[in-house]
Amino acid sequence: MSSFDEVTELPDDFGGLVRLFPLPDLVVFPHAMQPLHIFEPRYCDMLADSLASDRLIAMATLIETASGSPLAQPPIHPTVCVGRIVSHVEPEDGRHNILLIGAKRARIRRELPTNRSFRLADVEIAPDIQPPAQAAAVQGLKAAVLDAFAEIIPTSATVQHNLHELMSSQMSLGPITDIIAFTLPLGTAAKLQLLDRDDVTERARLLIELLKRFPNLSAGPASTMQVGNSGPGPNDRPFPPPFSLN
Repeated sequence: MSSFDEVTELPDDFGGLVRLFPLPDLVVFPHAMQPLHIFEPRYCDMLADSLASDRLIAMATLIETASGSPLAQPPIHPTVCVGRIVSHVEPEDGRHNILLIGAKRARIRRELPTNRSFRLADVEIAPDIQPPAQAAAVQGLKAAVLDAFAEIIPTSATVQHNLHELMSSQMSLGPITDIIAFTLPLGTAAKLQLLDRDDVTERARLLIELLKRFPNLSAGPASTMQVGNSGPGPNDRPFPPPFSLN
């Protein structure tokens, strides 16, 4: 097992309890690295609790409500990404910069009552599903995903070199689809559709469909497209997206 695989594994004694970090318009995927700037007191409490124990945080996506009124516990999408803190810096004034790597998909079974300042949930881990009988199809889908991705990314030497390394690597289809889905400025709704899919082949086919609808990014940062999302959001940011704030 590589060091990358090890960091995306959960502790042996993981029982399904997670701290929830809900944010609007952010969907984190397994195998993706997400920097976060944490300053709100309740999330500083959440971070301190995490650093003192398993270093896990479940990134959740807030769901817009029709009323638009603030809720004490606003609804979140039921599929989340349990991530592990791999780096933590406390620069000043109680603010924190962390680097989180996505570890596993999970579905919320229920939120738990708590007297903590942050939300807790009991989740069920949703591992990638890839039946052995589909091995040949998986290899074909891996090539198709990378070919579709190559059609839209900038043609700079660095980007193309990184893509070539990805194509020649032993990385499996599941992580490849997750990393590409996380990297592209797709709409929030489209990213949640991809996060919802445990079946690797279904996820790959959906990603290929989205990639074929995506503009060629070699034209510059302005060439972005909203897919399944409305209103301002991550699609209004340049590609690749900048440092994320909570």
